[in-house]
Amino acid sequence: MSYDPSPSYPHHPPPPYPPHATTHQTPRQQAPSHRAPARRAPRRDPLGHHSDLRILRSAYRWQRRTATLTALGYFTLFLVLSAYAPGFMTGTVVDGLPTGLLLALVQLPVTWLAIALYEQTARRRVDPLADRIRKEAELDARRGAGR
Repeated sequence: MSYDPSPSYPHHPPPPYPPHATTHQTPRQQAPSHRAPARRAPRRDPLGHHSDLRILRSAYRWQRRTATLTALGYFTLFLVLSAYAPGFMTGTVVDGLPTGLLLALVQLPVTWLAIALYEQTARRRVDPLADRIRKEAELDARRGAGR
């Protein structure tokens, strides 16, 4: 396969600025351009401005916020209780187990919960949108290569 550097569309360089102007002509008196406009494919919005991408961004943003607020929210609650409620944190729950230690041990399952929420929202909301956008981009690339 060889590379053909010539464009597949008729190339017309832009007219010199100002086109066919002399020092005596005003902009209204300039000679009109007799060149026919080149036929172009209908303009489509670029993929980056597509509404699906906006929806994908918002779904991904919601996914990150949910997982982050789950893990960090619990940890922040633990820190606030440690700082402002030391009597509560030193109290015992079961057989001499302090409340603070129990809440610290619960941090690991809460982190697993945040990971599970992240994966669930990815499977349910983000991945289907990303797959659809990827397929549309592949179709656009094939259409562009066929011109």
